Amino acid sequence: MSARTRLTTFVTLASLLASTAVAGAAECGGDLAAFLEGVKAEAVSNGASPDAADRALAGAAIDQKVLSRDRAQGVFKQTFLEFSKRTVSQARLDIGRQKMREFADVFARAERDYGVPPGVITAFWAMETDFGAVQGDFNTRNALVTLSHDCRRPELFRPQLLNLITMVEHGDLDPSTNTGAWAGEIGQVQMLPKDIVAYGIDGDGDGHVNVKKSSPDAILTAARFIQSLGWRAGEPWIQEVTLPENLPWEKSGLEGGTTAGDWFALGVKPRDGNTASAALPVGLVLPQGRKGPAFLTYPNFSVYLEWNKSFIYTTSAAYFATRLMGAEPYQKGNPEPGLSDTEMKALQTRLQSLGHDVGEIDGILGSGTRIAVQKEQQRLGIPADGWATPALLNAL
Repeated sequence: MSARTRLTTFVTLASLLASTAVAGAAECGGDLAAFLEGVKAEAVSNGASPDAADRALAGAAIDQKVLSRDRAQGVFKQTFLEFSKRTVSQARLDIGRQKMREFADVFARAERDYGVPPGVITAFWAMETDFGAVQGDFNTRNALVTLSHDCRRPELFRPQLLNLITMVEHGDLDPSTNTGAWAGEIGQVQMLPKDIVAYGIDGDGDGHVNVKKSSPDAILTAARFIQSLGWRAGEPWIQEVTLPENLPWEKSGLEGGTTAGDWFALGVKPRDGNTASAALPVGLVLPQGRKGPAFLTYPNFSVYLEWNKSFIYTTSAAYFATRLMGAEPYQKGNPEPGLSDTEMKALQTRLQSLGHDVGEIDGILGSGTRIAVQKEQQRLGIPADGWATPALLNAL
């Protein structure tokens, strides 16, 4: 029986004792040794062997650098043009296409079995770790112990720690040496243990899922995970378009409620000339307003937002994938100048005072702020493209 399928069977009394221990264990904080005993008891009650739990947790320690990173997470304040220029470089495109040729058989299997095109996986591979070159140097076990023990978000990280124990039992991870991101993501496409356990694929046939060292494992596991997020095979995800001078700008945005064909009828034109998906619902996305790059976002774009909530990251990743699949570079246009960090916070504060829900006053033109901007633009008779400008701030 393989390590992947072998599970230890426990007698009823042992399970009862483990469940009782879990019920009395602190969910976070307190003495670390007692906390780890609680984690072990929960893992055993879920079916892990005591030996696997011991091996996974032996030597675990709190990593203060992880706590520092968690407390000081940066905010995403680059524009689409700035971020995409940096991330979708010619060097990355060249390496990505080389990787797609090198692992052509693996990518073909990923698309056959899970419906995910090569460019989609490769773009994530590039943006997350530069094709595996930069995977993080935090001990994964310690990172997850730290974030589980910390009482800020234990409900998010304790399940990841329990799944790390599962990976140890399967022989897929060495807890003493495995490194990754500070928040516990592992491997060439940076996935959390729970998702690796749920969607892991042994792509190279060695009997293990090693998304850190095996590119076939990472590619196929990513494909299966992307499929689980709702990927629709055979459909586009994003498409660059050119715009006429006048449109109902208030209908732009991710939640436009229109079809691609509706926009085509108004003079929106795909740069690649492909109108085959006219019946699909889309959003008209204008990352820097109506004078900058413009894209139609199809239902598959929602998968990108499940992967990463940052609008700029997801739009860049989706665009990157189209480039890998043969699309031309986007037209930069001539966007109106945006707002500085101080100005954006002032705008958010003003929008909040007008009754709009912009979320945290963080200086980021996120979805809530964009929607509020659009509503105020429409009220003021300004083209409602959702792009925050000095003119709008002055008008408010």
